Amino acid sequence: FDDPSLVLQLLKAPDAILKNDIPLFLSCSFGGRFYSLEDTWHPDLGEPFGVMHCVMCHCEPQRSRRGKMFGKVSCRNMKQDCPDPSCDDPVLLPGHCCKTCPKGNTHESLFEFFQEKDDDLHKSYNDRSYISSEENSNRDSAADFVAVLTGVMDSSGVARARFTLTRTSLTFSITFQRMNRPSLLTFLDSDGNTAFEFRVPQADTDMICGVWKNLPKSHLWQLEAEQLRVSMTTTDNKKEEIQGKVIKHRALFAETFSAILTSDGVHSGMGGIAMLTLSDTENNLHFILILQGLVPHGILVSAKVPVRVKLLYRQHLLREIQANISADDSDFAEVLADLNSRELFWLSRGQLQISVETEGQNPRQISGYISGKRSCDILQSVMSSGSALTPGKTGGVGSAVFTLHHNGSLDYQVLVAGLSSAVVGVTIEMKPRRRSKRSVLYDITADFAAAQEERGGGRALGSCGRVEARHIHMLLQNELFINIATAEQQESELRGQIQMLPYNGLDARRNELPVPLAGQFVSPPVRTAAAGHAWVSVDEQCHLHYEIVVNGLCKSEDTSVSAHLHGLAKIGEMDDSSTSHKRLLTGFYGQQAQGVLKDISVGLLRHLDEGTAYIQVSTKMNPRGEIRGRIHVPNSCELGSRGEVVEEAEFDDLVFVRDPAELRKDPHTCFFEGEHHAHGSQWTPQYNTCFTCICQKKTVICDPVICPALSCPHTIQPEDQCCPICDEKVEEDPEGCYFEGDQKMHAPGTTWHPFVPPFGYIKCAVCTCKGSTGEVHCEKVTCPPLTCSQPIRRNPSDCCKECPAEDTPPLEDDEMMQADGTRHCKFGKNYYQNSEHWHPRVPLVGEMKCITCWCDHGFTKCQKKQCPLLSCSNPIRREGKCCPECMGKFWC
Repeated sequence: FDDPSLVLQLLKAPDAILKNDIPLFLSCSFGGRFYSLEDTWHPDLGEPFGVMHCVMCHCEPQRSRRGKMFGKVSCRNMKQDCPDPSCDDPVLLPGHCCKTCPKGNTHESLFEFFQEKDDDLHKSYNDRSYISSEENSNRDSAADFVAVLTGVMDSSGVARARFTLTRTSLTFSITFQRMNRPSLLTFLDSDGNTAFEFRVPQADTDMICGVWKNLPKSHLWQLEAEQLRVSMTTTDNKKEEIQGKVIKHRALFAETFSAILTSDGVHSGMGGIAMLTLSDTENNLHFILILQGLVPHGILVSAKVPVRVKLLYRQHLLREIQANISADDSDFAEVLADLNSRELFWLSRGQLQISVETEGQNPRQISGYISGKRSCDILQSVMSSGSALTPGKTGGVGSAVFTLHHNGSLDYQVLVAGLSSAVVGVTIEMKPRRRSKRSVLYDITADFAAAQEERGGGRALGSCGRVEARHIHMLLQNELFINIATAEQQESELRGQIQMLPYNGLDARRNELPVPLAGQFVSPPVRTAAAGHAWVSVDEQCHLHYEIVVNGLCKSEDTSVSAHLHGLAKIGEMDDSSTSHKRLLTGFYGQQAQGVLKDISVGLLRHLDEGTAYIQVSTKMNPRGEIRGRIHVPNSCELGSRGEVVEEAEFDDLVFVRDPAELRKDPHTCFFEGEHHAHGSQWTPQYNTCFTCICQKKTVICDPVICPALSCPHTIQPEDQCCPICDEKVEEDPEGCYFEGDQKMHAPGTTWHPFVPPFGYIKCAVCTCKGSTGEVHCEKVTCPPLTCSQPIRRNPSDCCKECPAEDTPPLEDDEMMQADGTRHCKFGKNYYQNSEHWHPRVPLVGEMKCITCWCDHGFTKCQKKQCPLLSCSNPIRREGKCCPECMGKFWC
């Protein structure tokens, strides 16, 4: 920048960790970070501005008059260098600067994405550089990490830990060998202090699943800087401990096979992991080894140690590779080319062994068996008629859950309901190579049994005992499908992609089958292209945990509705004539919704226990329900939910309601009316239901509901509402409208000022509930033109400015900042009045329309538009839109 001072003023984050190995006089400083000479980077302006992908900064070497070298930052806008796309409707992918032509085939784009990862495996692996933000855009802002844990105290154990960071939640899947099941998992910060503890539940398995919620910023930075460590200990007589460093690694994206490498020695402290993947087009096995303790102590850290990497089958040598490693760089990577049919068969059965052995007088060796990648994620599929080879609208549903075992066998549980005719085929397939030619891999029709009690339903339970290595690879890359054929639709009535659903802390999905959601279960039945399934459980505190996955929901193309929802989920009792036991769960976009409901009535808990409750997803096209499913959750909650009355949900994300003990520890928590509330949460206070409160860093702000002016001659005041409404007959619609801002249902025909956290009620807009459709229309208030030169706002919450009684000359700069009354704000070269909002301008970039700043009593605050997480792998950003969207996948 010619003058980067403005950008530096906008940086909100504390200073980042410095690169200690860069001499200060031979580096550039930008935004609290240091860069080496000739380094280039996209500037990160911190929240809410983020990374400027269209700006490239360069640390240019300069020489002073005395000949001394130093660095100087220069930045330029790259957008002018973008090539002209060859298509008529180019799109802007998240994390990119230049628009590109969309790829019409989602599967092919995924294929190319992982092919690029395979190509990357031919490059230097000793560089553990993380995939750039551009490549990472397809991961929906999730970041993966890995750790190898080896013995530090009387332990021969080795563990492999995989972590996924989504926003501020870190989920982990850990497998271990040669040790008893740990009882405690501890995260250690850069100073060796305990950052988080996880009590490992007792189980008869070598898998540990968990989540660290609400990571503080300091630990997020240390995680990104690879400065966190993780430790596991046992509390038995041995008191074993293993420990390892949490690192980023690019191979995690493409990994489909893995191995834990252990030593036969006692308390050796040696171990490692292997991450492997097959090429998408050839039978080449790419692998990366991360090794610990294999290089003996006392050897120089840079000294090369020769090793032999062997591929074995029942101790018979199949392949051997020689390489060199060192204490400071013990990673190793290679490609085993052209695996033959026997090697591929043994790979699929988990019978291939990989071994690493040092050469010399006292050789050290670690080894382990290769199997399909294991994690706490779940393989599942929702089958809908909208995803059939010939899309339709039958209202039927298919739900499937799969389990891949170490020996390559694949267990499946498939349930279908609401079909138009009898099932004649259940198959696991690849994507058709041509529209008319299916690629069937496994026919499991023989395991299907039709349901006796209902027409068009049934289930299949069984196992594929001979899944090929290539198909395991495709399964774990989300490249396989399950297809249901019926007598009337002999090619395909239902179809769904088999997808890995990331672990999010909900244990119900590992112990229970999901509940199918279908249009045929709605009263009256709905012939829809959509389907879904849901996991529901009730914990010891009588809090309800839910997770919903849908397929085929149509997203409205009516862009004039600013508050429309992709889906609206609720829970209630099966008797539609009763409205007393009905609860809205959430509105959501995308394919998933999950959360926790804590304030459940005794009546609804009783219906859950008796199996007379349902989950229903409503849409704009079907506001009375598009898909529904009956749920049965046995519980003993005669007195209702226990604990504070709080409801929170996060959608397409892995964030859950915080534990009360955690809330009390959080310094930003608010304490109000005897309850703790998390920072950023909002609720209706007990003292007056016509107020809405929000928590902003220990401060509770409660705003009264602002009622809009009504133009009708006669109004009435309903007992259950805060604002009067027009005394006119409206079309009967008991559903009303759900508005995401205040998270409330609004009666048909009512109008209100929207509540937008953290600003409160916005008087510059009026929203209306269209009762016939369930739509919410929000319009900006039009202010009258003014003739004065210096209009003012009478009150900070007023929308429109007014002319003062007498025109006064404008204040000078010093007078404006020192005048009595409400303080103004200066941003750049402009002054703004209190409560005024604007879009900031950044040098080289221009106006940031997706960021809104406002003046709060002399302090400038800015916030970026919050976007929902997407479940597709190819999101795009359209012209004039702030949030990415799924390309073509959810539009009907």
